[in-house]
Amino acid sequence: MTKKSDVLTKSQSELLKLEEKYCSWGDTVHYSKEPKIFERAEGSYLYDEENVEYLDLQMWYSAANFGYGNKRLNNVLKNQIDKLPQLACQYLHKEKIELATRLCQLNEEKFETKGRVHFNVGGASAVEDSMKLVRNETGKNLVFAFFGSYHGRTLEASSITSSYRYRRRFGHFGNRAHFLPYPYCFRCFYGKTPETCGYYCVKQFEKLFESEYYSVYDAKANECEYAAFYLEAVQGTGGYIIPPKDYFKQLKKVLDRYKILLIDDEIQMGFFRTGKFWAIENFGITPDVIVFGKALTNGLNPLSGMWAKEKLISPGVFPPGSTHSTFSSNTLGTAVGLETLKIIEDSDFEASVNQKGQYFVKQLKTLQKKYPNIGDVDGIGLALRIEMCEADGFTPNRELTDKICEVGLSGNLSAQGKKRGLILDVGGYYKNVFTLAPSFYITNSEIDLAVELFEEALAKALKA
Repeated sequence: MTKKSDVLTKSQSELLKLEEKYCSWGDTVHYSKEPKIFERAEGSYLYDEENVEYLDLQMWYSAANFGYGNKRLNNVLKNQIDKLPQLACQYLHKEKIELATRLCQLNEEKFETKGRVHFNVGGASAVEDSMKLVRNETGKNLVFAFFGSYHGRTLEASSITSSYRYRRRFGHFGNRAHFLPYPYCFRCFYGKTPETCGYYCVKQFEKLFESEYYSVYDAKANECEYAAFYLEAVQGTGGYIIPPKDYFKQLKKVLDRYKILLIDDEIQMGFFRTGKFWAIENFGITPDVIVFGKALTNGLNPLSGMWAKEKLISPGVFPPGSTHSTFSSNTLGTAVGLETLKIIEDSDFEASVNQKGQYFVKQLKTLQKKYPNIGDVDGIGLALRIEMCEADGFTPNRELTDKICEVGLSGNLSAQGKKRGLILDVGGYYKNVFTLAPSFYITNSEIDLAVELFEEALAKALKA
């Protein structure tokens, strides 16, 4: 007699064979040696075909901040499907207007400057829109960006994403950004230490403007060839790197002096991931443009956007038709996005996210003392990092990182006497950093479980 589990296993095996044959491998599924099929999701957990529970510490790259199956958001989506499921974007609906209004009023309160919002469907698309704004305002197409930056994989967004790997097979990128070292203090590009560096990296950037022979500035015309600086206030794919508190204030002084726009990419860190509505708020500066997406709809519907200062996006300078996408400001996305902002208004995420983040970091630092392979632990809000190293605590150890990830994804952990799995995301310059982005509703007991599962996976990986 065939067991139910055998049927399920066979079914999964057949599906994987079909996927291998008919699905493009151009996405990131096959980064994993053994791709996983999941059946359902709830709260902080994913479940496979055998109903094994996987604690998710990445929540879809911070897209599902408010938990899987959030009933309040799900119900809004269901209601909108029955009321106004589709509408061409050249027509208006109230949710679009109300969502844009709330975002603009929020930013006006935070930054004391007026602006407008333009919606699109994905983070990279919103980045593209912001680049149109920059070109429209300055007439220039060259920008600065950071080592370790990730702004998307469309052609133009790839040009300001630091990894050549994303561009190598697609020909020449004539508008590639000028990349500069991010303040990655654990692995300082200049070999400095935070206590004594005196923001040496900012001073090196400032030196580019001392002479025309450094290729970025014409002192006679008082004009920089580069129009904008694209940044992530906390680097995402680069490894959840947190800069020194006053770094961006120092950088902004240089940008303002040479009339360089500051574009803040909040796609992964916005909506309280770092304990503030926008990550940039932690560092006390006002950007010219904010690009956002992901968690705005908790992953239920693609919706992204950009907020820009009025001088950059007013109808007089950015008229109808300047940029457009068929599904931008779609009715389902804006309805859910509006409810997301209402949830934020009804909650105190600034307090709860920071409290949980501090507790999580404390637990991880305790673990760090036991294992010399954990080279660095850091966090801001619930954006946390664990950097895996050799036993010296510094040399990057990608092999160990990958093995831990595989062990977690196998679903063969047994913390608290129950078969479990652990969902981890790997980032960092050397692919040796676990970037943790748990649900905002994760409990302290679930944090304890996460640390226990991670330790079990680490122990198994070290043994292997």
